[in-house]
Amino acid sequence: MDELQISPRKVVQVIFQAREKAMAEAELRAFIAAMNEDEKASLVALTWIGRDTFDADDLEEAIATAKAEATAPTENYLVGMPLFADYLEAGLEAIGISPSDVEEDFFDR
Repeated sequence: MDELQISPRKVVQVIFQAREKAMAEAELRAFIAAMNEDEKASLVALTWIGRDTFDADDLEEAIATAKAEATAPTENYLVGMPLFADYLEAGLEAIGISPSDVEEDFFDR
């Protein structure tokens, strides 16, 4: 199975910004827009895994599908999804990464 092509730390940062979307939507959109194609595809794949569109075992296929089907800017697609922070968190958990562990590391720095 392919490795996730984005650092869990970046994913947790997106989750935080998404939960504060009312105050930081422009920052969130800019942060996602600045990611490379692999990172964006991984972010979308994690979102899909979190909402049960794909299983965690299908991460490689989800990433490939995200790359193939990318038509709109990733930031518009994800920010427009009402539960996207929850889906991202569930996606990380599904692939065996604890968002709370990453969160602790994020704030310890």
